[in-house]
Amino acid sequence: MPKQSTKMSGLQCLASENIWFDKHSYDEAEKRFYEGVNGPSTQQQQVKTALQQAKGRQQKRQHRNSSSHAGGDQELVSRMKSLELENQTLHKVVENMRAAMQKLESRVAVLEKSPATAAVPCAKAAPVKAAPVKQVENGDDDDDIDLFGSDEEDDEAARLKQERLDAYAAKKSKKPALIAKSSILLDVKPWDDETDMAKLEECVRSVQMDGLLWGASKLVPVGYGIKKLQINCVVEDDKVGTDILEEEITKFEDFIQSVDVAAFNKI
Repeated sequence: MPKQSTKMSGLQCLASENIWFDKHSYDEAEKRFYEGVNGPSTQQQQVKTALQQAKGRQQKRQHRNSSSHAGGDQELVSRMKSLELENQTLHKVVENMRAAMQKLESRVAVLEKSPATAAVPCAKAAPVKAAPVKQVENGDDDDDIDLFGSDEEDDEAARLKQERLDAYAAKKSKKPALIAKSSILLDVKPWDDETDMAKLEECVRSVQMDGLLWGASKLVPVGYGIKKLQINCVVEDDKVGTDILEEEITKFEDFIQSVDVAAFNKI
């Protein structure tokens, strides 16, 4: 019985205690105690440093604003001075222009008055007298004037004109007449590859005419070992034609199969 009474008294004591319900207040009191002993906590130090930095930044901004306002005032003052100088120069220019305009107006007024005064002496000027014309006395001189000319002068003029025409005709006849010429390139083809091309060229060049001049030549391969003779000549158009030339060349039937005109140019 006594043991049970002691147990019940201990439980009642614990039940009557309210320390666990006020734990946060005790924790706060303990924190304050240790802060008073060891100094402020790191968080409070950080808060203080942050407040100090914010104050420093605010002071710097105020200083910058004050300096910028001062610089802006100086710039405005300098601009005002420059505008005043420009205004003074413009006033001077306007004054000069006004003076020039007044001078021009005075000169125009003088010029407008001057023609009226100058017209008076011109009107009073004496008229110019015509020079006297000498009269030709009628007399024996009328008989010496030949109004219709003489036949001898006409004959002389006709003779000179005819001489000049004859001289021009003689001079023109002495000039050499232009001869029309052409350059012809001929393709002379043999029968086969066994044809003697040197003999073929000799036969072609043996054709001679008045107004025909043979030029350079060369052998051009056609195919299958066959070569054709390509030869150039110059002819006078009035004396030699392509038809006559082809007809004379194709007479050498043993060597020549055909003749073609590859090129024809006027010289």
